[in-house]
Amino acid sequence: MEENRGGYRILIADDDINVHQSLGPYFKREGYQLMSAYDGDEAIRQVRQSRPDLVLLDIMMPKMDGLVVCRELRKTSNVPIIMLTAKGEEFDKLLGLELGADDYIAKPFSPREVVARVKAVLRRMFELNESGSETRLVTDNLDIDMSAFIVRLNGQIVPCTPKEIEILWTLANNPGMVFSREHLLQSIWGYDFLGDTRAVDSHIKRIRAKLCTGDNKWDIKTVWGVGYRFEVNE
Repeated sequence: MEENRGGYRILIADDDINVHQSLGPYFKREGYQLMSAYDGDEAIRQVRQSRPDLVLLDIMMPKMDGLVVCRELRKTSNVPIIMLTAKGEEFDKLLGLELGADDYIAKPFSPREVVARVKAVLRRMFELNESGSETRLVTDNLDIDMSAFIVRLNGQIVPCTPKEIEILWTLANNPGMVFSREHLLQSIWGYDFLGDTRAVDSHIKRIRAKLCTGDNKWDIKTVWGVGYRFEVNE
């Protein structure tokens, strides 16, 4: 099944006009519709009003920096977010992931690399939404609907990012199976995430904070030195 390229809308949120100008032709060549924001306030307004399919979000922006924007968007939206930053500190990358970013690209970057990352995220979501395989899983009080990218706990929708939902689906769909961090990186991100398996740890931390309570008959267990498994308590 081919990807529906023409329907995707990409928001570039960056105060550097050169970023918009350099990425624009590459995205248009793929048939994507582009939107632009040049400060944090405008980025939030664009997401809420226009509902893009993916956001490229710079960290250093006026009015509201990208990390704050990411945190605010995650309160109400699960739109995929790829962070752009010229800062190379490890702290920024991990903090961005903990706030709900799905990916991270350091400047300077190749426009082709950015487009490839965006296409990978969108293709992944398209394939999950359109696949003919089973797309809903219910375990005790947990309901994962991959066709709509919705997670419910005790009947209530819990806002989760696409990557969080994919990790949860992978684990819950294979109860008792141990998944290494490297396997999750390869199967969900589709490439080596800058060689840093802590991307997985950051997402697991967020999933646990949102969903793991003492009332559940299931849990996400850490297998020290290996990875994680979904465990159902009888």
